[in-house]
Amino acid sequence: MIVDSHCHLNYGSMKEDVEAVIERAGQAGVGVMLAINARLSEYDEVLEIANKWDHIYGTAGSHPHEAENEPNITAQKLIELAAPKKIIAIGETGLDYFYEHAPRDMQKQNFIAHIEASRALQIPLIVHARDADDDVAEIMRSEMEKGEYPAVIHCFTASQKFLEQSLDIGCMISISGIVTFNSAKALQASVKTIPLERMLVETDAPYLAPVPVRGKSNEPAFVKHTIDFLSKLLDVPVDELIKVTTDNFFNHFTQASRPQA
Repeated sequence: MIVDSHCHLNYGSMKEDVEAVIERAGQAGVGVMLAINARLSEYDEVLEIANKWDHIYGTAGSHPHEAENEPNITAQKLIELAAPKKIIAIGETGLDYFYEHAPRDMQKQNFIAHIEASRALQIPLIVHARDADDDVAEIMRSEMEKGEYPAVIHCFTASQKFLEQSLDIGCMISISGIVTFNSAKALQASVKTIPLERMLVETDAPYLAPVPVRGKSNEPAFVKHTIDFLSKLLDVPVDELIKVTTDNFFNHFTQASRPQA
């Protein structure tokens, strides 16, 4: 059973045909999906999807792009949104200096609020980091010193330095279809240094479809292509890689229930 640890089931073509998307995922061996909340204004959509299917879970959070549209988020608000049993993580949050759709100070303020909620609830923090390695690492390290919290660096594409910093503070590292791209040689080299017990896999669907379906709208079924690529890259049998990444998910996302065989 494969786990897609990060997908946006309420976006794009998936939203229009979510039942078929979920059926195709099952046919590809995807047994659990984590539906990510990227805007608080869309939280109800994510919760509805999570509640409808036993094997789908959700998160509560606001993407850094939304920091200006959804400012002054408080830890208490996020804690309240995480109350339903199918909401098992906080995020996606973090910093994005590539697009800078929101002022950096507002991104940082919201990021810290998400960390505080994760720490209070002891449920994973889903972290988005793009062109902001130093600030993300510094904020996470500083906040970890105030009290530990579980965290996942989602869709890891950053530097080896940031990878090592993230591992040092205990983060899980989630790998997306980007690792399959021909242009991703540096990322592939970094992925080889991630301990297997710290690795997750994801699609980030509907974005970032892996080779050989690059250019299509991504969906959870396509995570199998990333697994197949990683198996060759890491010289780890496919079945072993599936077992390890699935076990990692349930060991980290402790509020998720493993489906019965």
